[in-house]
Amino acid sequence: MKPFVYNALPARVIFGSNTLIQVSDEVKLLGGQRALVLSTPNQKEAADQVAKLLGDLSVGCFYGAAMHTPIDVTHEALNVVAETKADCIIAIGGGSTIGLAKAIALNTDLPQIVIPTTYAGSEATPIIGQTENGLKTTQRTLKVLPEVIIYDVELTKTLPSQMTITSALNAIAHAIEALYSKDANPLISMLAEQGISALARAIPVIHRDPFNSNARSDALFGAWACGTCLGAVGMSIHHKLCHTLGGSFNLPHAETHTVILPHAVAYNEDAAPQAMTCIARALGTDNAAQGLFDLASKHGAPTTLKEIGLSAADIERAVEIACASPYWNPRPIEANAIRELLTNAFNGVRP
Repeated sequence: MKPFVYNALPARVIFGSNTLIQVSDEVKLLGGQRALVLSTPNQKEAADQVAKLLGDLSVGCFYGAAMHTPIDVTHEALNVVAETKADCIIAIGGGSTIGLAKAIALNTDLPQIVIPTTYAGSEATPIIGQTENGLKTTQRTLKVLPEVIIYDVELTKTLPSQMTITSALNAIAHAIEALYSKDANPLISMLAEQGISALARAIPVIHRDPFNSNARSDALFGAWACGTCLGAVGMSIHHKLCHTLGGSFNLPHAETHTVILPHAVAYNEDAAPQAMTCIARALGTDNAAQGLFDLASKHGAPTTLKEIGLSAADIERAVEIACASPYWNPRPIEANAIRELLTNAFNGVRP
C-alpha cells in the first residue's frame, strides 16, 4: 500500500425519497430561524414549495441564481440576505444554485442546506467557482462546504432526459479525475469506481424510463459518491479545461463536461494506466475514453464543442488560457497537445 493522506469532510447527508419534508427540522437543528431559499428563475416553483414547507422559518426566496456564479448576482443576493436578516441559506436546484449558496456562505459564514435536483455533485465539495470579467476562478475552503445535504430521489424524476445524461457525465468526471489525482487514496478511489459504475448503470435505464425509481436512486447516489471524490482530492486537466470554456466562453456547464471528458481521459491514457483500468471496469467497456464517448453519443448527449456554442476561432484563446497557469496533471500540459484535444472535442472525433 502506498502512503497517502485522507481528510474527511464534515457534512450531514440525508438520502431517500420524499425527504424534502424534513427541511424545516434541519433548519431547526442548525439553530436557524430565518431561512432564505435560493433557486434559478426556472425553478421558482420548487423554491416556493420549500418556502411553504418552512412556514414561519422562511424569510422569502431569491430566484436569480445563474450559471458559473457571476459575482454581480452574488452581490445582488447578498443585499437580499442583509435586507431579510437571513440566518440560514437553503439552495434547491443544480450547480448554479448551489454555487450561489456557497458564494453567500463565503461572504457571510451562514450555514447552508442544499437540496440537489441534478447530479452535479457540487453540494459535496468545499470548492467554489466564480466568474468575473469573463474569467472563472476556483478556490477550496471549508467555509463553502454545505452543512446539510438533503437528497430526495423524487425531485430528480422530472429532470429532462438529455439534462440527466449530461449532469450524470459531469458527475462521472469528478470521480475519474479523483482516480488519477496526485492526492488519490484507497478510500476515495474505491468510492470513485463505485460512483462511476452507479451512474453508468443508471443512464441507459433512465434514458428508456425517466421515472424509474431504482435507476434514479442509483444516479443520485452516484452523484453524491462522485461529488465526495471531487471534494476530497485535487482535480486536473479535465476540470481546468471545462472552467476555461465555461467561464470565458459561457458554455453550458454540464454539456461542456460531457464533451470534454472522453478527450481529457484520452489525453491522460498513457500516463495513468491503473486509473484507466478502473474507469473501463466501472463503465463495463474495454477502453475508458471510447466508453465515455459512446455513453454520451448513444443516449443523445452532445459530443462536439461546436454544437454547444464554441466557435473555431475560440480554440486558440482557450489553449492560451488553459496553459497560462501551471497545474498538476498526470501528463504534462503542452500547448500543442491541448490544441489537438480541443480540436478533436470541437469536431466530435471519437477517441
